[in-house]
Amino acid sequence: MLLTNVNQLWAFDSRANLPYKVNSLWKIQYGMVRGFTWLDDGTMITLGVWGPGDTVSKSFAKVNPYELECVTEVKAALISWNKGADMTNILLSHIQPMQELTIIRSQKTVEAMLIQLFNWLGKKFGTETSKGQLIDFRLTHQDLADILGTTRVTITRSLSQLEKQGFIQRNPLHRFILREEQIWHYEI
Repeated sequence: MLLTNVNQLWAFDSRANLPYKVNSLWKIQYGMVRGFTWLDDGTMITLGVWGPGDTVSKSFAKVNPYELECVTEVKAALISWNKGADMTNILLSHIQPMQELTIIRSQKTVEAMLIQLFNWLGKKFGTETSKGQLIDFRLTHQDLADILGTTRVTITRSLSQLEKQGFIQRNPLHRFILREEQIWHYEI
């Protein structure tokens, strides 16, 4: 595979878009990026979510319009690629989170979507603590609503319900702990 690291780490603020660079990919070192498009009526649709170790590029999408937005602060390396290079592994690692997100968004209730999303984020980005899986990204209710294709009000109501039931614990700065021992009971 003919990938070369430019040895330059770029820092992006939350809500910044990753710029398109011809014949280049972004290798995420820290943070969370989402790919999205929007419909004619302005409805935003999240198509994928990626994090540390993942490689993203606007050239991977054939949807127009398409943006790669930093959900959190992001640090990413710009790497060059040759179109003749074997991109199979990079493309598969790009596609898999899109498929997983589609399954999560297919759950019957917003509460089930949230639990599945937190479970997925916990496995992908989480840190094990004594209280459960810490999702140590600053995720607002609007971020969660955008990822799941629902409203901020619905997310707020659902998070309150899940917190009352003991499935999650909200920490300061919009960070969450998923109480995994409770998830087993919820999935039955």
